[in-house]
This record gives sequence, structure tokens and C-alpha cells, in this order.
Amino acid sequence: MELSGTPAGRPAGRATAPYDAVVLAGGGARRLGGADKPAVRVGGRALLDRVLAACADARTTVVVADPRPTSRPVRWEREDPPGAGPVAALDAGLGSTTADDVLVLSADLPFLAAGTVRRLLDALRAGAAEGALLTDGDGRDQPLVAAYRTAALRRELALLTTAHGGLTGLPLRRLTAGLDLTRVPDPVASFDCDTWDDIATARTRIREHDHVLDEWISAVKDELGVDLDVDTGVLLDLARDAAHGVARPAAPLTTFLVGYAAAQARGGPEAVAEAARKAAALALRWAEEAEQEGSGTAGPGDKGPDAG
Repeated sequence: MELSGTPAGRPAGRATAPYDAVVLAGGGARRLGGADKPAVRVGGRALLDRVLAACADARTTVVVADPRPTSRPVRWEREDPPGAGPVAALDAGLGSTTADDVLVLSADLPFLAAGTVRRLLDALRAGAAEGALLTDGDGRDQPLVAAYRTAALRRELALLTTAHGGLTGLPLRRLTAGLDLTRVPDPVASFDCDTWDDIATARTRIREHDHVLDEWISAVKDELGVDLDVDTGVLLDLARDAAHGVARPAAPLTTFLVGYAAAQARGGPEAVAEAARKAAALALRWAEEAEQEGSGTAGPGDKGPDAG
């Protein structure tokens, strides 16, 4: 499957009204030979951690699965009996939510990003719909990449429980059939990993030139617990200036020192930008001096040997 679209990363803005998130991560992964799919790594991060990063600003995040180490704290729930299916799992997770809106996700979405979460919530809140879900490249609904009105989900779950005597084994289409839905096309964010071929496709895309830097920065920030949006272009320009004007090893060391200085000042993106500006100006001055020495000329602020 060919994938294209916006690389994973944090958007400039985020949904401001509170929402909860329910992540279903307890499936059997039969097409992966029973592998622990949420723990499979894409771009150096477990699939589950990638999904959790996309909904990091949820007020409460519930993961329906057996507990495991994750990149951030979550609440754990389990459907009864385990393996009873996605509708039963959603019901178990929904019991721990309190927000009016809930994001419902599967744990195998390698390209889900915070921007997609915001688009779903904005689409839900823009009108009277009871749910907003992604559609894939073939136009198929993806009910596990969606935002719903919590009350509407609870209503339909109660109706299904009464009609069927329980929720075990029921397909998700039985639940969504009773909802007024709006649809958001997104063939990239809706891509899920059901097979090892899907995993290979995701890993290949992440290493493509147009995506690898954003993916790497996102992975490093998650690994280090850094929640800071900075202008990577500024840092790349600084690294270039330091490498060109001073020496190649100066590039990584200078960017490290810029980050350290911003952290010492307890600053945000503005502190990083200001430190980078100062360091870049210094690197340019070094380059100018080198050029002057090479040409045997003195700069405007320099004095010749007979001056004085």
C-alpha cells in the first residue's frame, strides 16, 4: 500500500475542550501469528506508545488490555471475559471516562498524530453528529479511529446489551449503525497494521526522506519525556552555520549547548529560538574572521598593526 501525507508530528494548536480516550489493545493479532501487536516497534517506538502520543492531551486515557509498560501513565481496564471483542472492550473502557466526548482508537495506528485527533474532535463538535470517524483510501469507515459523543455510545451499548443479552462477539458495525456519523477522509492516519507486510510498509515509510526527520524528533522527544515544540529549521540552520563557520563537530555540540541553555533558563520554544539565534550569530562571526584571515583584510572593528 502506497502512503503519502503529512508526517507525524505535533500541530501548533490542540483541542481545548476536555476529552477522554479509550484505546483498544487487547486483540489476539491472529494475522501476526499471535505476536504482541501493541508492543511491535515502528520507528523505534511501540505501536501503542505511538497512539498514546497522539492523544497525550486527553484528560483520561483508558487502555483496554492487560497492563504493560507505556510511555506515559494510563488507566487499565479489561473486558469480561477477555477476548470478548471490540464492542465489549469499548464498553469496559467507557466505564472509566467522564468527558462529554471520547476518542476511540485501536492500538495499531503507526501514523496517527495529534493533528488527526484535533481534526476528529473539531469535526464532531462542528455540528450535531454523534460521531466523527476516519475513512481509509477506499472510503471504508474506520470506527476505531474516531471521536464520539460519550452519551450516544452509552445509549447504543445499553440497547445492544438489552437486545442481545450481552456484548460478547458483537461487531462494531452493530454499534455504529445506530449513530449519526460524520466522516473525515484520511488514508494515512487510518492505516493500521494487521499483518507483517503492513508493519514492513509502515517501517519503510517512516524512513523515507520526507518523513524521517519529523519521525525521529517525535521519537526522541517521547523517549526523553520532552514535550516541547521547537522550530527544527532554526536548529538545522544553526548546525549548518556551526559546521561551516567553525568545524563539522561543532554542529552537534552547539545544538546540544543551545538546548542545555534553554533548559537551564526553564524556557520554552522562545528560549530555544533565542539561544539558537545567539549561537548562530557567533558562528557567523567565526566564519567572517576566517574569511578575513584568509584574504589578509581587517574587519570594520579591527585595528591594523600600525593603528593606535
